[in-house]
Formats: sequence, structure tokens, C-alpha cells
Amino acid sequence: MNRYQHFFKNSMILCVFTLCLFSCEKKLKQHEHEQIKNLDVLSYVDPFIGTGFHGHTFPGPVMPHGMVQLGPDTKLNGWDASSGYHNDDNTIYGFSHTHLSGTGIGDMGDVLLLPFTGERNDKPVATFNKNDELAEVGYYKVKFNNYEVQAELAVTERVGLHKYTFEKDTKSRLLFDLSHTLQRTWGNSNVINELEFINDRTIRGLKHTKGWANDHKVYFYAEFSTPFQIDYINVDQSGSDSINKKTYEGTDVYAYLSFSELDNKPLLIKVGISSVDLEGAKKNMRAELPHWDFTEVVKKTKEVWKNELKRIIVKTDNQEILTTFYTALYHSMIAPMIHQDVDGRYRGMDKKIHQAGDNQINYTVYSLWDTFRALHPLMTIIDEPKSAQWVNNLLLKYQEGGLLPKWPLASNYTGTMVGYPAVANIADALSKKIPGIDKDLALKAALTSASYNPKLLNTMKEPRKERLMTLHNKFINEGKHIPSDKVGASVTYGLENAYYDWCIAQIAKQNNNPKIVEEFEKRALNYKQYFDTETGFMRGKNEDGSWVTPFNPKYSDHENSDYVEGNAWQWTWFVPHDVDGLSKLYGEKERFIAKLDTLFTTSSTIDGENASSDITGLIGQYAHGNEPSHHIAYLYTHAGQPWKTQALIDQILKEFYTTAPDGIIGNEDCGQMSAWYIMNAMGFYQIAPGNPTYTIGRPLFDQVKIPLADNKMFSIITKNNSSENKYVQRVFLNEQEINDLSFTHDDIKIGSTLTIEMGNIPKKQE
Repeated sequence: MNRYQHFFKNSMILCVFTLCLFSCEKKLKQHEHEQIKNLDVLSYVDPFIGTGFHGHTFPGPVMPHGMVQLGPDTKLNGWDASSGYHNDDNTIYGFSHTHLSGTGIGDMGDVLLLPFTGERNDKPVATFNKNDELAEVGYYKVKFNNYEVQAELAVTERVGLHKYTFEKDTKSRLLFDLSHTLQRTWGNSNVINELEFINDRTIRGLKHTKGWANDHKVYFYAEFSTPFQIDYINVDQSGSDSINKKTYEGTDVYAYLSFSELDNKPLLIKVGISSVDLEGAKKNMRAELPHWDFTEVVKKTKEVWKNELKRIIVKTDNQEILTTFYTALYHSMIAPMIHQDVDGRYRGMDKKIHQAGDNQINYTVYSLWDTFRALHPLMTIIDEPKSAQWVNNLLLKYQEGGLLPKWPLASNYTGTMVGYPAVANIADALSKKIPGIDKDLALKAALTSASYNPKLLNTMKEPRKERLMTLHNKFINEGKHIPSDKVGASVTYGLENAYYDWCIAQIAKQNNNPKIVEEFEKRALNYKQYFDTETGFMRGKNEDGSWVTPFNPKYSDHENSDYVEGNAWQWTWFVPHDVDGLSKLYGEKERFIAKLDTLFTTSSTIDGENASSDITGLIGQYAHGNEPSHHIAYLYTHAGQPWKTQALIDQILKEFYTTAPDGIIGNEDCGQMSAWYIMNAMGFYQIAPGNPTYTIGRPLFDQVKIPLADNKMFSIITKNNSSENKYVQRVFLNEQEINDLSFTHDDIKIGSTLTIEMGNIPKKQE
């Protein structure tokens, strides 16, 4: 054989080998996508999880990030009525079209309908048994005890569809209530109710309220499948059986309707809503729901959810873990919520009507103080385009309103919670190189929100904006600590704003602005001013530099304290951007670890008559039910004792998340509690959004697959996985062993495989 024949033979062998490899890789990818296609994710979602205890979720149907959240209202006032529903209740006031998922403050409950039978008396209230209630993805059903009717609910993004089946030969009636408002005892009230009868099948109007959302307008357009008769109209406690007008206005408006032409068929009602105007509500309804096919609506909603939930595919034989996981993923995709009509119009933060640009969607319900920690980092992995949309939407709100919001609700600044957390979302997205974000605008918005500008404050027409530019910022801008005897929640603001200032430094790095980087990296070290070396806690400090006394690290006061929704034990650890710096404050690493050990082993008693109800899910003084604690377990890994992180994560995943209605240990908070579970169950967590590094914890699944752009796949394979084997032994990234138990966002984006080997004995560093 001459050298040309030899070369040709070798080339053919190489070509055949390459084709075989390509074919095998293609078949493997086809197999992976076939697995994704065949997984019945919807069967593992239980909307009742989180409706008990203090989870504050709602069980009604909703599209992913949908504008309508249609569901039953069982509780009207109090903390556990934040979503309008609680699993312990057996009464239903009606079915309203807007709800909040897992918040600690209540609002919404707009445009309520309640079917009932028999004669009219005082406002009807339905009763039901729990075994006569069903909730699935995109569908809710309940049969009443005291009225002969069964109610079924379905939704599109902007339309609620009601199906009411009355027993044969009963008097079929309906309460159509605009006065209904959640949390009246917290000050929520009606500004105006407008109810207009277009004809005997159509009603439209406006519900304008003042509550947590200070100026909230919900326009509606409702169509009925069969004609109605108007039996009674109430306007501000003055009712009449004599109906002689088409339009009614007041602050307490509702109507009783009856139906004589059902002929034993179900009553169907379509209700479209809009924040813009009546025409918007009508357009939304006509565009999204031009038919009356209830089954088709449920089917389409389920199909949309199926595709969304398949953004993560997990493998385990434990069916309860699958239910917990996919319900958590479901809860993580409810908020933020679309706040824009089908024609692109929306009400901005300036209360003006705007037209959305190409590829632009306006959202609301950003619980940023909660969700910057896990929900938004999760979405940068599984839905990069939506992450960019949300950052751009926050920047748009800055352009419309003058400041980045921290808890925007229905085109309102609420001023709720601490600091300027939107900068964490922005810094995280930019650090992960998510395209399509205006870096210059991001830096400008961040710097404005971190300032204290009296001139800007004087131009603000909405008082609640002032909460965003607080006196805390004034002291920071002057290079001082925040004095406890001058400003409340001083320690929490001091620690949180130090982290947010670090985030601004990261945004400035993306803009190649070293001057601002230097300034805000210095501000990011302000946390050190609150550290008391004698006690080892972050403490309140008076203006003269003296520590606040008396001092009890277990003491909590929800309304008047140096710590927001927590105490010194829980807040001392909030330095996610500089864990090494925090550790050094203790002198020796052993002292830092000993303090951490005591956090998890000391008594769980919380002192104080007005202790925050948010302090739940306790292991020692660690409180998993509230967000400031969510990164703490991972501090052990950074201190060189990762087995303690792994044991704690195992305990939290198994004890504080279950498939029962009380299966979320604290307020769900618009997806944050669920997102924490999702990331940690997959086996990792991001300690400091803005630093695109993930730390490995304790994976629950044998296999995780996350489909990415360009047909790539990020995979996690866990070997020797079992309930007992909770300790990481070895980790490989693309077959290369890694020893520091961390990897980067870039490792995910290129489509890597992370292999984690588990065992039942802690692997301690030598």
C-alpha cells in the first residue's frame, strides 16, 4: 500500500468515525428531547400547595405571568387574606379576577361574581366542603353546599371565563359585585364603582380603588352566554328593584341578576379586564376569547403551561419531590404579571397611557426585595429573553416615574421594603452577559435610586416615591453610618444598601467607569460599620457612635426595630457580596464558623411582644420562612466546611417544603420561596446576584436537564443519589474535577454537564 492509499484509507476511517459520532450525538439529543416531550409535568402541579399556613398562594387558574388571576375569595381581611384565599376556610364570597401570589400584604380581588340560587336577601356567601373543590393547572371547580350550583373557572392571559351549572328547576341568580375589596380593615377602599348595562348580555364598567396600590384602575367588559334580568341594584347602601337607568356610580355598587332562559344549560360569562380603558377591556376579551368553548380554553392554558414547565426536566423515583418541584416551578411563573393590553397600550408609572414598542411588554407585581435573591437568577438560566424583558421594563419604569421601583403594583410605587433592590436584578443580568439591555441607562437609573436628592423629591407627585429616596441614603451619601436614633431599620438598610452599592459597582464595570466602580466598591464596605466585635453581631449604632442598648440578638419588633422582619441573629450574615470580608471581621475563621454553628443550634425562641410574624421555618435562629436568611447555609462552604451546608440544605428541602397545603414554610413572595427550592433541589445556589457564580449544595434529583438556546443542554447528573447520601464526595464539570464546589453562569450557557457523586459520610477537607 503506497502512502496515498494509506492516507485515503485513514481518511475514510476518520470520516466514518466522525459520522458515527455525529449520528450518536444526534440520536442522544433526539432521545433527550423525546424525554422532555413525553414528561407529564402537569400531573405534578398542585395549586393548593401554599394555600395553608402563611404561604398566601391562591388556587385559581392563571396563565404564566397572566394579567388575570381568577379565583375564589374565602377570606377578606388580615394577614392570611393576602391572596384572598386560605385553605382552612369553608366559605366563598365569590370569584374575583385579580390576586397576589404569596405576598405579605393584601390587595386586589377585583370584579367579583358569585352564582347562587333561591331568593335574594343579604349578600350571599357560599359554603363548601374541601372534597368538593378541585384545582388543576388552568382549571378550578367547586360545588356549593348551601346553593344548588357548581362553579368552574378558566382563563386566558387577560380574560376570565366562568361556567356555572345550576341544578334543574332552581332559580338561577348571580351577584355581580364591584364593591368587593380585599383588606378593607387595612384601609383599602373604593374610589369609584362604575357599572353600565349595554344590553341584556353585556356589562362594562370600572373599579377604581385605593389601597396598597394607591391608584388602581380595573376596567372590565363582561359578556353572558344567555340573557339576564336585572333584579336589584345597590348604590351606596341605597338599593332599588326598579331599574330605570343604564349606568350606576358610587363607592358601593353591586347588582343581582337572574336567568330564566338557561334551559338547564350552564351559564357562561366572559370577563376581560384592562388598566387602560373600557375599549381595552373589550378588545382584550374579543381578541383572546372570541368563542364560548370552555374545554378549549382549559386545554390551551394547560398546553402553554406544559411548555413553560418543561424548561426544567428532572428525574427521580420520588413522586412527592416531583410534585413539590413542579408546583414550585409553577408558582415561580405567576409573577411578575403582564400589565398591558393586546394592542400594546398600558398605564405607566406616570399614570399616562403609553404604547409599547416592538418586543416590549409591560409587567407589574415585582416583589424585588424577595425575588432578586433566587427567582430572577433562576430566570436568567431558564428564560434569558424574559430576564432581559424584566430588566428593560424596570428601566422603563424609571424613565416614566423618575426612580427604579422596589415593589411596583398596578402602575403604582408602593415604596414597600428596603433599599433599591432593582439594581441587583440589573447587575445580575449584565454580569451574565444577557443581551439587549441599555448599560448606560442602567447605570443612570441605579445612581439616581442610590442618591438622596431633595430637588427630585420636590418634583414627585406621588408621596410613596419618597420611601424610595429615604434618609438612609442621605447618611450613606455623606459617608456616615445610618444612626439608629435618627432613622428606623438602620441595620437592615445599612447592610442591604451596602450590597446594592456593590451591585452598582458591577453595573459601572459593565460601563467601563472606574471612578464610579471605586466609589461604590468603597460604599459596599459600609456593612463593617455595624459590626460589634465584642458580641459578634451587626448592631444598631447611634449618631454619636455608641451602640444601641439594651441589646438582645433574639429580639424582634415588626414595626419599630433596627432590623426589618428579623433580628440580629438573622441579619448579621447579610453580606453576600463579601463573605471573606465578613469572615475576617471575626478575626479567625474558627470564630466565624463557631458563630454560624450557634446560629443553627441556639434556641428558636423569638423575644418581643410584637415580633415579626415573618420569622418562620426556624433552625435555631435561622429563619427560612423569610428571605434574608436564604443564602446563609452556603457560608459554611465558603468557610471550608461544605458538609454542613449540604446537611442543612437537605434538612430545609425535606422539612420546609411538602406537598400539603401548608407545604411552604413562609410567605411564597411571588415565587422567591419556590425559586429557592428549585435551584437548591437541582443542586446549587447563587449567593450574590451580580456575581455569576453558583455554589454546589445538595442535589435531590438523579438527573436534571435544562434546554438552552441553540439546541444546547445544561445537565446535572447525580451518582449514588439517595435520601441517606446527602454529602458531596466529588464534582466534575465536563469530566474535569472541580474542588471548590463552584461553577459559573458561562459554564451553564455553553451547555455543560455537571456530575456530582454523593455519599453518606461528610467529605472533610484535609
